[in-house]
Amino acid sequence: MPVITSIDDLKRIYERRTPRMFYDYCESGSWSEQTFRENTSDFDKLYLRQRVAIDMAGRNTATQMIGQDVSMPVALAPVGLTGMQNADGEIKAARAAEKFGVPFTLSTMSICSIEDVAENTEKPFWMQVYTLTDDDFMQRLFDRAKAAKCSAAVITVDLQLLGQRHKDLKNGLSAPPKLTVKSVANMMTKVQWGLGMLGTKRRFFGNIVGHAKGVEDASSLTTWTSEAFDQSLDWDRIRQFRKMWDGPLIIKGIMDARDAREALNVGADAIIVSNHGGRQLDGALSSIRALPAIMDAVGDKIEVHLDSGIRSGQDVLKARALGAKGTYIGRAFVYGLGALGEAGVTKALEIIHKELDVSMALCGKTDINEVDRDILMIPKGFEGDWQE
Repeated sequence: MPVITSIDDLKRIYERRTPRMFYDYCESGSWSEQTFRENTSDFDKLYLRQRVAIDMAGRNTATQMIGQDVSMPVALAPVGLTGMQNADGEIKAARAAEKFGVPFTLSTMSICSIEDVAENTEKPFWMQVYTLTDDDFMQRLFDRAKAAKCSAAVITVDLQLLGQRHKDLKNGLSAPPKLTVKSVANMMTKVQWGLGMLGTKRRFFGNIVGHAKGVEDASSLTTWTSEAFDQSLDWDRIRQFRKMWDGPLIIKGIMDARDAREALNVGADAIIVSNHGGRQLDGALSSIRALPAIMDAVGDKIEVHLDSGIRSGQDVLKARALGAKGTYIGRAFVYGLGALGEAGVTKALEIIHKELDVSMALCGKTDINEVDRDILMIPKGFEGDWQE
């Protein structure tokens, strides 16, 4: 086994061990992939201030996200199809997050169901939901999350229409996946992955099949998926979802200060600055560049988190310095999961934690709760100087 020192090391192993269609599902964006690329490259434009001759002992990365204790300001983001990256992937990722002391967020489009994850973990996890037209399904989804003792709901609001992802179309990656001769041939070369999938009963959207009205098999799932997402979504509709869930609520997919204010008005407990990992509106700002304006608009009134582009502990530190109370990793944990299963997710968290801890100290800070803009050198124009 090679020495693993970075998230990129896990990514290389992940690429070798995972079928191409699922690797591409993870490692791609919409259209030209400009936003997908800039989500990560824009972090590189923020420089850290090195400080010396400061007592760096007794460091602390523990904090809170929506009032919940976390070992570092990181949560596992909701990622669809995680159970196809590695057999029982959602369960493995949730276990790793639980042991590490960070939140796990289960996607509505997961392979393992809410109940599967709850039965195989001890601590509460978070549940992500889409804005769907079926009120009955939505209410039962919230009720199932409550019965599973989920401690927060995350409503994703940026998927009314699906951004075109060229690789997914070419690979037949849909709900459910459409297998081609090429994709099947590639799967046959991934022996360890295949043995894992043969050994599990969980291979099919556990939160949907058998729960959504009329969805009992692949063909009915295709019909349901094409009609389920609410293109007429507005803030009044989101208020209805707020009434369906009486626990902590996080709204994911905010990229504009005006939408941040609307999220505050509907009673959300936190918002996630996110462009869906560059998989929706290509040409949008990176999340880290959108963050400052949103912090200026609502940062003292609601908890602000950041998703999209986090690949290192330094990225977490930079987001925290710009005001985000928490961050989310999606691809970074999927790389670990596809590479080494549960142990790989743990390794990804260990890597990010070490980078965060050491970088924070070298910036002269020993407590993550005291990190602020003083540790950053921000280039002119980074926050935007746009013509009206």
